[in-house]
Amino acid sequence: MIGYLKGKVLSVSSDAALVVVGGVGYEVYCSGSAFFNMSEGGECELYTYLQVSEANGVTLFGFSSPQEKAMFLKLISVSGVGPKMGISVLTNMNLNDFAAAVATGDVKRLSQVKGLGKKTAERIILELREGMSLSVTSVPSSGAPMPVINSGDEDAVVALTSLGFTRAESERAVSKAKSGGAKTVEEIIMVALKGM
Repeated sequence: MIGYLKGKVLSVSSDAALVVVGGVGYEVYCSGSAFFNMSEGGECELYTYLQVSEANGVTLFGFSSPQEKAMFLKLISVSGVGPKMGISVLTNMNLNDFAAAVATGDVKRLSQVKGLGKKTAERIILELREGMSLSVTSVPSSGAPMPVINSGDEDAVVALTSLGFTRAESERAVSKAKSGGAKTVEEIIMVALKGM
């Protein structure tokens, strides 16, 4: 499994980059944020996912951060969402916007991604919200007092934990964002991410 690449960008096309590592050129289909950090002839580092399938052979996908890669893996676990669609979603929406759209059930926003229909957008929200909620039920045993999180803030906490933060970190960030004046789930998520 190729999980990470650091090398020189030989060329960039509309959807892929050729990255040379140790004399070997890897063709990597990249997310928008990964492309943003690239320039031909410059150095880059990518967190990667290697897909092996009978239909498409071997394809390498690249991301700008471990959190973006983790979100991609959650996306492609949704029935009907393949790696090409997953990379398209993360190219058309940054990680924060995507997390906010899932947390708030914003089908319209997700449906704006080219090739992503309303039914698939609804399925993404349903499956990812359920999965995220199940994965954040543990309570830290540090003994430190936890901020009070009401049911309306849970969507923001779930969105932050889906980005790789612990539940404790997410709850503290949400509490701080609210005390700073953030009101809607989207505002809370954005302010919380800036403070993390």
